[in-house]
Amino acid sequence: MQRVRQITFTLVLALAVAGFAVQAFAQTERFEVTSLKAVRPTLVNTVAALQAGDVARAKAAFDAFDSAWNGIEVYVNTRNKEAYEILEHEFQPRITKALESANPNLPATIADVQAMLVKYDTTVAAIAPMKPLNSFYNEIARLRIVRAHLREVPPALKAGDFARARKSFQNFDDKWDSIEDLIKARNAESYIAIEKNMIAVEKALMPAKPDAAQVTAMVNEIMRLYNDALAAVVKDARAKQ
Repeated sequence: MQRVRQITFTLVLALAVAGFAVQAFAQTERFEVTSLKAVRPTLVNTVAALQAGDVARAKAAFDAFDSAWNGIEVYVNTRNKEAYEILEHEFQPRITKALESANPNLPATIADVQAMLVKYDTTVAAIAPMKPLNSFYNEIARLRIVRAHLREVPPALKAGDFARARKSFQNFDDKWDSIEDLIKARNAESYIAIEKNMIAVEKALMPAKPDAAQVTAMVNEIMRLYNDALAAVVKDARAKQ
């Protein structure tokens, strides 16, 4: 009986050590890599929608990629300009054009998105073992990831899709707390102005049919102030590179 207990204890201990090792490994994966990997499902969803013949769903999925990519492309552009050029200036515009056409060539578009996914995966795999960039790059990515939701608002308003505009702005508002200190540290006056304008936008979006021009102007002002702070972080990142 004592031997059985000893074996059981050894097994439990071994499992605990193994679990701790897995957890420790997961924790060592830096923000850059987890952020890059988080974008991948949008491409997977695009392929799945195209294979199902659902072009509208594929367009929505690829729009989600575009928004998410805008948040993290700084990593790829800094690490591998060749890969960035291929993803940003070859695959993306070609696929976007295909999805916006009245009758897209599904086999060709599926092949294109699948090839883009392969290129994206190989790029992330190459970046993963690299030495971390200076910490300002993570600040840039965090700011851009949150800003991506704000960027979605004007196009939605222009299209008359007020539900999407409200949702995108709510997503920005929900994530604002995670980066507001970065803005405040750069320019306290801009921080106060952004907070004030956010309240105004939220109110302006409440009517069933908001004044699209008015809301767009307010969102653009938030974007201007936000981008000024972001530009200061970019300057610091490049100076320290």
